[in-house]
Amino acid sequence: MTEALIGFIAIFGLALLRMPLAFSMGLVGVVGIGLTRGWMPALASTAQVVQETGFAYTLSVIPLFILMGNFVARAGLAHELFHAAYTFIGHRRGGLAHATIAACAGFGAICGSSIATAATMSKVAYPSMKKLGYSDALSTGVIASGGTLGIMIPPSTIMVIYGIVTETHIGKLFAAGVIPGILTAMLLMLAVVIMTSRDPEHAPAGEKFTWGQRMEALRGIWGVLLLVIVVLGGIYGGIFTATEGAGMGAAGAFLFAWARKALTWETLISILVESARTTGMLFTLLIAATVFANFVNFTTMPGDLKEWITHLGLSPIMVVGAMMVIYIILGTVMEELTMVLLTIPLFFPIVVQLGFDPVWFGVLIVMVIQIGLISPPVGMNLFVLNTLLPKVGLGTIFRGCWPFVAMQVVTLAILLFFPSLSLYLPSLMTS
Repeated sequence: MTEALIGFIAIFGLALLRMPLAFSMGLVGVVGIGLTRGWMPALASTAQVVQETGFAYTLSVIPLFILMGNFVARAGLAHELFHAAYTFIGHRRGGLAHATIAACAGFGAICGSSIATAATMSKVAYPSMKKLGYSDALSTGVIASGGTLGIMIPPSTIMVIYGIVTETHIGKLFAAGVIPGILTAMLLMLAVVIMTSRDPEHAPAGEKFTWGQRMEALRGIWGVLLLVIVVLGGIYGGIFTATEGAGMGAAGAFLFAWARKALTWETLISILVESARTTGMLFTLLIAATVFANFVNFTTMPGDLKEWITHLGLSPIMVVGAMMVIYIILGTVMEELTMVLLTIPLFFPIVVQLGFDPVWFGVLIVMVIQIGLISPPVGMNLFVLNTLLPKVGLGTIFRGCWPFVAMQVVTLAILLFFPSLSLYLPSLMTS
């Protein structure tokens, strides 16, 4: 166990020295295996991890979903989603905020990225809220928290990575994220209601639209609905695998963007380069995390942790609850994906041994990542908004996000104590 603890300390030390966490994990993993098992086994296992990761068919789902999201973003569907939601609920107090959350949920269903969702909606929703007199705190808090829906509502790149690392059925993970995603969106809207009832000046009411205008707005989002039905319906129905569904989604998003004349040779190359860059980053993290996980598994830490937890005498649900608290604390100071990849080798075997469903635990993992993305001081969504909205101070963004952080913690507690919310839809799947 001592070797693994030294490894964790070394990673944090290298991170403080500004070394990228992926390289920190990879380096510590290789050196750790070399010192404990020998340098030839260390180099051989690392080469094997690189080869298996690079040529794994199941991992092709990652670049395909990323490509799908980038095509959709360039096609301008986010504007139409926001407008459609606004026509229905924009006339109510805080209506623009509710519309932003609804649009984030819809965009998340075809994007799969929290940061991309937050970045896109900052360009779409913030100018409208600013024009209507919304406070900067509420506006940025809504966009940042709504953006997190991009990794809960399927397809989700985080769920894909979790499924690959833990060998959990990706289709069932996608199904498991639907109800929690809707629940999260509803509770975020509840946070808006509470904030606007306490201080109506936060969010004035907007204009009211006729039913004809609303139906016209709905006709503008047929592309979103078609993509979601084809991709997710096909996966849930067992028509094709998650990888095949990702391919269908990427192809459909390309055709849709092309039909809307949103693609030029320049934008196509830009999309491909951006998708390749994001894919490269994720694959580097996966390889590094796998190498480090191999090192941890060679030590006695997993067994020692299991034995320690067993002797504590805690109930299984309390053990998982303690893990969630640890994740929330770590999420305030660490990048979320790296945090999960770093801790999964320790926590996942314990969860399985306690008899819990890996699909349910995957939903909890995504939920704590959502919380981490908007938790100061290192919440990625907060810094994305600070970069895109430089006139809004980081302190204002921090103040605006806290009510939504609290509501997402409530959502996590609900999902923890009511696993059926996550497992109902996966139980209906045939395979």
